[in-house]
Amino acid sequence: MPGFPGPLGQLGGTPGAAADTPVCSAKGCRADAVWVLAWNNPKLHTPERRKTWLACDEHREHLSNFLNLRGFLKDVVTLAEWEKAAADRPADD
Repeated sequence: MPGFPGPLGQLGGTPGAAADTPVCSAKGCRADAVWVLAWNNPKLHTPERRKTWLACDEHREHLSNFLNLRGFLKDVVTLAEWEKAAADRPADD
């Protein structure tokens, strides 16, 4: 998967949650992220570049549709899969 993995979207969480708990990128949503939506804008990014949005189960379809309608959506994977791919990738020197 080109550009896989990359940095995750916004981090944060509900009050009292660990500061590094990934949360949904949907406006106003503070739910734990379950999905990574990998995308790029071909007018701005090279083909291999991947930006990411995070989504909870409730917002995955809405955010995916938003990106897909614009031709930006490249892949949707679970957060666990994304993190495993990041851990398996050799470190950049």
